[in-house]
Amino acid sequence: MSGGVAQAAGAVGGLGLALLIVATRRDARVAGLVAWALGCAGLVAYLAPHGHHRLLAAAAVFGVIAAAAGAWIVVRVPWLLALATLACVPARIPVHVGSTQANLLLPLYAVVAVAALALAWQLYGDDGNHARELGPLAWPVGAFVAWEGVSLLWTNDVRQGSIELLFFVLPFGLIAVALARLVWSRAWVLTLYVQLALMGLIFAVIGIVQYETRNIFWNPKVRVDNAYAPSGWFYRVNSVFYDPSIYGRFLVVAILASLVVVLARRGDPLWKIAATLTLGITWVGMLPSFSQSSFVALGVAVTLAAILAWRRRSLWLVGAIVVVCALAVAASPAVRHKASLSHITSGRSTLVSKGAKVAVHHPVFGVGVGGFRRAYADIAHLRGKEPKAAASHTTPVTVAAETGFVGLALFAWLVVVALRTAFRRLGPAFEGTARLAFGLALVAILVHSLFYNALFEDPTFWGLLALVVVGARRWEVEP
Repeated sequence: MSGGVAQAAGAVGGLGLALLIVATRRDARVAGLVAWALGCAGLVAYLAPHGHHRLLAAAAVFGVIAAAAGAWIVVRVPWLLALATLACVPARIPVHVGSTQANLLLPLYAVVAVAALALAWQLYGDDGNHARELGPLAWPVGAFVAWEGVSLLWTNDVRQGSIELLFFVLPFGLIAVALARLVWSRAWVLTLYVQLALMGLIFAVIGIVQYETRNIFWNPKVRVDNAYAPSGWFYRVNSVFYDPSIYGRFLVVAILASLVVVLARRGDPLWKIAATLTLGITWVGMLPSFSQSSFVALGVAVTLAAILAWRRRSLWLVGAIVVVCALAVAASPAVRHKASLSHITSGRSTLVSKGAKVAVHHPVFGVGVGGFRRAYADIAHLRGKEPKAAASHTTPVTVAAETGFVGLALFAWLVVVALRTAFRRLGPAFEGTARLAFGLALVAILVHSLFYNALFEDPTFWGLLALVVVGARRWEVEP
């Protein structure tokens, strides 16, 4: 398949998903779901490696049958979709897509297929009451995914843009729609927390064992970095994840969920004791990730939690955190030896400044989804088709460079509405506590994306958007 057909498929898929999100009529929403499916199929045909058509066809047939069985179960027990999504978040498997190696969430794509068939099943019997499942987020999310899909039409890297749409934006956007249809249930929310806490605890223990045994999985680059570490105590671990930063980010979400249980004004003391122990062990497991972005994200979210929980009494804690951070920065060898800003930030400041130049040179439409690396390489005069030094580390800069200031405005709209929905009128009841946990996790992931460009590639972000809306809808029914 030619690149032009793939570009059209990406645009159709993005516009179809947007129509599914914002439309209220059943026929329009069904048309949007069909367009989403056709767009995904076109991108699959473009990216699929040659010479394996029979194997891929057989896998597709088997996948549809399995997805239909899963959809039958999910329609009857909808919250199983949330549990299955969370269970598949860590499962990134290294695969080759064409000539590119990528770490893909293959088990999660099976969950996406189940969600798509279940949603199609539900749409035919829908009376319109479930339209715009994402509530106040429907228009900002719909507008953003539509613009992302359309930007593939002018991207300077069709293959990379197709990968980003097919494996992240389109499937995870559909997951958000399907999860937003859930009806609030205290029992299921508690089950989701227990699952998250246990996953975080298990992964943390694996990380601790890796640090003690000096043996990590999956990532050869981390092994090389550890071998040349300047100090014997510095050894990065990744647990079951490929990247230590992704491992750290997952543990941040788990820690924040347990922290909210500890801070809750009401509740069984046994829950608080268990949450405290889980929090402590998970924190210890997070330390050897040495993920600076995760530490910053956790610090910001914990500070916000303290402000919301203790109000004015938290000012002393916030002040102490600021002083400690300032002293830590001042004491760092890079600052004491007056190193450059690029050296202090491990090159991120250079990526940000040159990425901003890409956005300024393409202010309205950007270089298209997936086009950041090639555009950055042109500005920085880097050699090679895909120079590693051109990888972006800051989501807002990437959004501005790839989709222009139009896309950046849509992204800002999405973030503002999501945070306002998450923290609107939090109460002491269970529903308010759960919404606080969703909001803090969302804040942490957004902060993390300022230093590690993987926001839209993270299914947790899309799932939190949906859960924030589910919680807000419950508050509107019973404030």
